[in-house]
Amino acid sequence: MELSRRTFTALAGTAALGLALAGSGGAAPGANGPRVVPTGPPPPPPGADGRRHRIGFDGHSLLVDGRRLVLWSAGLPFHRLPSPSLWRDVLQKLRAHGHNAVSVPVPWNHHSPAPGTHDFTGVRDLNRFLDMAAEERLYVVLRPGPHLGPDEDAGGLPGWLTAVAGTARTGDPEYLRHVDEWLSAVNAIAVRHLFTAGGGTVLLYQLEDTGTDGGTAGRAHLAHLYAKARADRIDVPVFHGDGLSGDREGGPRAPGFRVGAGHERTGHLTDLARGITAHDVRTVFGGTSWGWLPGTGGTAPDGSGTPLDEARRPTPELAPLQQFGHLVRTVPDLARLDPADRVRAADERLAVEHLANPDTGAQVYVLRNDSGERVRSMLPGTGVEVPVSVAPYDAKLLFTGLALGRRKLAYTTAQPLLSMAAGRQDVAVFVGRAGETAQVVLDCETQPEVYRADIEPAWTYDRGRLNVVAPLGVGGLGRVLVKKGDSDVPLVLLFADDATALRLWPYETPSGSLLVYGPAMLRSATLRDDTVHLVGDVVGETGVEVWGPRGISSVTWNGRPVRTYVGRAGSLVMEGMVPDAPTVPLPELGGWRRRSGNPESRPDFDDTAWTVADRTTSHSSTPVPGGGPVLFADDYGFHYGDVWYRGRLTDTRGVTSVSLSYSTGPHGLLMAWLDGRPLGTHRMPAPDEDGADRGTWTATATFAVPGELRERGRHVLSVLVRPAQHDGDGRTRGAYKAARGLTAAAFGGGERDVEWRIQGAAAPDRTRGPLNNGGLHGERHGWHLPGHDDRDWRPVDFPREERRQGVTWYRTGFRLDVDPELDASVGLTLEDDPGRAYRVQIFLNGWNMGQYLNDAGTRHTFVLPNGILRTRGANTLALAVLSDGTTPSGPGEVRLTLLGAARGGVPVEPVEARETAGPPQG
Repeated sequence: MELSRRTFTALAGTAALGLALAGSGGAAPGANGPRVVPTGPPPPPPGADGRRHRIGFDGHSLLVDGRRLVLWSAGLPFHRLPSPSLWRDVLQKLRAHGHNAVSVPVPWNHHSPAPGTHDFTGVRDLNRFLDMAAEERLYVVLRPGPHLGPDEDAGGLPGWLTAVAGTARTGDPEYLRHVDEWLSAVNAIAVRHLFTAGGGTVLLYQLEDTGTDGGTAGRAHLAHLYAKARADRIDVPVFHGDGLSGDREGGPRAPGFRVGAGHERTGHLTDLARGITAHDVRTVFGGTSWGWLPGTGGTAPDGSGTPLDEARRPTPELAPLQQFGHLVRTVPDLARLDPADRVRAADERLAVEHLANPDTGAQVYVLRNDSGERVRSMLPGTGVEVPVSVAPYDAKLLFTGLALGRRKLAYTTAQPLLSMAAGRQDVAVFVGRAGETAQVVLDCETQPEVYRADIEPAWTYDRGRLNVVAPLGVGGLGRVLVKKGDSDVPLVLLFADDATALRLWPYETPSGSLLVYGPAMLRSATLRDDTVHLVGDVVGETGVEVWGPRGISSVTWNGRPVRTYVGRAGSLVMEGMVPDAPTVPLPELGGWRRRSGNPESRPDFDDTAWTVADRTTSHSSTPVPGGGPVLFADDYGFHYGDVWYRGRLTDTRGVTSVSLSYSTGPHGLLMAWLDGRPLGTHRMPAPDEDGADRGTWTATATFAVPGELRERGRHVLSVLVRPAQHDGDGRTRGAYKAARGLTAAAFGGGERDVEWRIQGAAAPDRTRGPLNNGGLHGERHGWHLPGHDDRDWRPVDFPREERRQGVTWYRTGFRLDVDPELDASVGLTLEDDPGRAYRVQIFLNGWNMGQYLNDAGTRHTFVLPNGILRTRGANTLALAVLSDGTTPSGPGEVRLTLLGAARGGVPVEPVEARETAGPPQG
């Protein structure tokens, strides 16, 4: 079916799934047409099994091989973790914390240093990442763009695209020619990993990331991208990120897809109440803004405020995501819900959405408290016979009539976390805020036997109902065992607050499901004979408790046998405790060496190999100033990092000032020298609330020319510009083409002819790619690389207090000897008097780890990813300090910081490090 036959309908904040190729999309067929897929177990965890699979959908949910799937996807920008072996660590953490899918942006600029060139090796190995996702049993939502939004430089569009003909995100043939080359390269990898053919777990494919203008150009653009995906044999459902849906004429209604779901419980529960069963949470793990990757959103670490922080450590933000993920994965009733009779809470501050599963009769109530006070209220007409409490600005999902294994839940005042079978018993977990009381009521015609494994829960039986009450957060996990009565299968009821729930780990094995309580994380569980082999992480001292399949009588933890006994709740309980992770000693940083890094400012510097800036026309969206020449950095092939300009003048008599106009992203700056004499520094203002979304900043810096430099003869005007990011705003057409670098120069006292030369980053090395380096002299000559010989550099100590305008480089080395059984996350912390105006570019073993802004930023610690960081070996640290000369320049204190350590982790491979630079570059 051609895309032109599709109907486009705007949805408020959601994107509906597009139609897959014939045989892949739509409701499950029956003998007399489409049949309704009943509620049932979800599909098993996916893998690259070599079998063909069918992906469809109806108005309720995705359908995988005829089974309903609630998609709970986590954003994982693998390009922001430049250590491929750590990709597995994050994938395992996402799966363990309840996600069944990952959404994977593939930024064009990360893989394409030049037109027609696409690199998928090393830290860019998409094939390896997709293999890992399949091995870790996670579906993949693939997002090849081409535009990925403002979090990426130019929205993910490559720097070279800013300087060629064509307008991005339109039907412009020149742009689409480049897009086709890019998508051909990505799709050639993706097609080998499609879940439909069993080669991998790519389940969905997203075109673009943000909205188009919806006009003719936008529609033509999307039509072309869709047709390209289909021509490249992408036969999984396709959707796009601007709230558009496409339903087959006369075919099934597509389910809602929440793109950009938040971290708060209120958001995803409200979405579920609206019928959304495909959720993509952006971003669960943000990674590291290394090099010049980040977009115009600023320089804040991408891990700040995310459920998995930049050091790959779980944060409390993860609790509501984990709870929702385990819930929708183990309670299939939520995959098919219809709106039901309206319900009003007795306290009107509590909003109630009522839904029902037409197959099972289970009733679902989503309660939302938008007030700043805890609300405790009755729910008339629901069958919930006691008041329900909801914390301020929180939400809660409750059931009545839900099957808990072989027993029936009458009602509950706590949100279910999961419901599963573990061997000869059923297990149900209920969760809530610490300090709340959970009440669970079961329908029981015959009085059961009830055993408390902990003193906190209490129970009563009256008139066919078992009533269990447990305080949450008191004493950790609350356990109650229910036996006999209406069923011969025991039911274990577990009660946890948010913190305790983060230590509960369900896991599916070929022999059945199990549940583990205690460790900081469970990575895998393997059953052999009568033993379950558990692999995971421990941070603090902990016990281990296992509810497992039949026949399991022994447990190992990380390869070591542990003694166990059978607990009162039917579990295997470890005798004693697993020890906590030991302290990791870190060395002090000393032995620093220093070298000045701006010889380009000297009048006698040899710039004959630099590019002559003599163009008169540009493809930029920024107009070329009258009389030219074009000074925009991108037009001369310099797309990332700092750019130097040197202008030759033959006469400065009468020149009283120099005015330099420039254009940058947030936090750009400009420094100028005349004949080696500093003229001054100009910095773009730090973005405030009004300028937070501003992608391009322009200014004109005017500097006075000293009288002694106003004379006949040869003069050299040297200018260093830090252009920062390209604009990634997808709302403004051509924003990515706004100029970066110098735009014009003028002279007070009369015009002057200037012959300009320009130099930026050298050719990128294959290991780190085009986004690692800029045009600083030290970068072009390899001063940031481990093998550089710095023996002739001058020894210095920190803190530094010299005043000079320009660039100063510092280097040192250090060794680490971390226990190989530990996963230690290490950061580099810089601190100084915030009144000192300087910034630092940080290089670890040649990798650009980000920019520290001493007087304009809040970020002081930069994560050093293992693999790039040699945790058992030698490391080289280089700092490029840019200071304006008006204050002491720093750095002040520079130290290594332990961000966290766990017994466990994954094996880490060293990331290739090119030790020395090639031939000097200008």
